[in-house]
Amino acid sequence: MKTTAKSKHCIEVCFSPKLFPEIVIRENYIVVLVDILRATTSICAAFANGVKNILPVATLEEAKILKSKGFLVASEQDGKKLDFADFGNSAFNFSREAIEGKTVVYCTTNGTRALDIARKAEKIAMGAFINLQALTDWLVAEEKNVVILCSGWKNKFCLEDALFAGALTENLLDRGGFATHCDSAVAALDLWHVAQPDILGYIEKAAHRHRLKMLELDDVIPFSFTLSTTSVVPVFEGKEIVNVAI
Repeated sequence: MKTTAKSKHCIEVCFSPKLFPEIVIRENYIVVLVDILRATTSICAAFANGVKNILPVATLEEAKILKSKGFLVASEQDGKKLDFADFGNSAFNFSREAIEGKTVVYCTTNGTRALDIARKAEKIAMGAFINLQALTDWLVAEEKNVVILCSGWKNKFCLEDALFAGALTENLLDRGGFATHCDSAVAALDLWHVAQPDILGYIEKAAHRHRLKMLELDDVIPFSFTLSTTSVVPVFEGKEIVNVAI
């Protein structure tokens, strides 16, 4: 695994949205937004089930306004589906029967707020274990630097997002066109190597896994850590998220 060639594209990992203003990579880069439990996994699942597009909003007020205009809304706070919303934030909420061909407004505790912070990036792709291979292939074809932005939990580090950052870093390095000089990327890669042999066992250490268990919302855990089950690549373009892998 080579990581020193100057001609290669760089990988940087940002473990919290609070750190995003301090990223080192400043040009020619794509942000990969990660919120494994649960926003980016759910977004990938929605596109796999045929949603037309997703309109991410950063505040509940925006979501309520769009709901009043007739849009379907997915929204939660601290893991719980809000009363005014049509869906919560579980991948299992987005069945083909409910969303195929439709537009969904999306507002979550961590994921869409992190997206709002990274809005000025050239492109923002949604990363999840379920689209890991498709995302890797797309990033290689794009030939740009990559900043992996972990949504975390209320701006704090979380294990599940860091594990994905490590898995994606490994995939990109193994393809040969990327390098990293980022300690966070190296740490994420090491963490992924520790967890990989039994990822579901390892994720029992994650605080958010237990928050979901307390809310009886942890049925989606095995699905969320299954590798490359869909070929979708959701990308934020202007005001909406669309699937660029179509």
